[in-house]
Amino acid sequence: MKISRSLAPCVALFLVFFSLAREGWAGQTQVANERTVVANEPSFDVPNFEVSAESAYLLGIIGNPNSYEIGAEFLTARWRWGVNNNDRSWFRGYNQVYFLAMAEPIFRGPENRYVGISAGFRHNFVRPGWCLVPYVSGGVGVGWIDSVATVFGAQGQDLTFNILTAAGASYKVNEHWNVHAGLLYQHLSNAGITSPNPSLNLLGPQLGVCYSF
Repeated sequence: MKISRSLAPCVALFLVFFSLAREGWAGQTQVANERTVVANEPSFDVPNFEVSAESAYLLGIIGNPNSYEIGAEFLTARWRWGVNNNDRSWFRGYNQVYFLAMAEPIFRGPENRYVGISAGFRHNFVRPGWCLVPYVSGGVGVGWIDSVATVFGAQGQDLTFNILTAAGASYKVNEHWNVHAGLLYQHLSNAGITSPNPSLNLLGPQLGVCYSF
């Protein structure tokens, strides 16, 4: 896989989240019912910071000849970054910047484990009267895998880049705790640094629990 093909999803993610962020900034100050609404005083709860533990079970898809099955464990920290409290906007809600660490035992496949880090953005869609908060997120990072270059379809080197995208919904249990469920896509690749570069695409369900401050 050439570098340009590996970076294309990153560019797409950046454009999506730049658009979401711009919506958030646009909602910082607005006129509603002949008064000014300040985004720092939204009509819904917005955490300043939260920590989340998440688990996923991922299956290999799209092209790789090995039937990968991977367990994914994430520890994620998220910081608020922009609020949009415009009731007429599709993007009513708030943005977050996140940083996560991951550990992934490989249950089926040539390798045994993958560990890495990732950083990215998440947008939470807060709709009036809804008890569920849908979200989308995406980020990029780097990690290490115990590569087996002699096996066809296995990763060609230990240093491996990752792309994560997810969509789902969270449910607030009480003032500090919420649970969430969604679908996670993960891409692993060496970005064409070595050849061959078979890459790995994974997809599966994700569950998590979160504590907010």
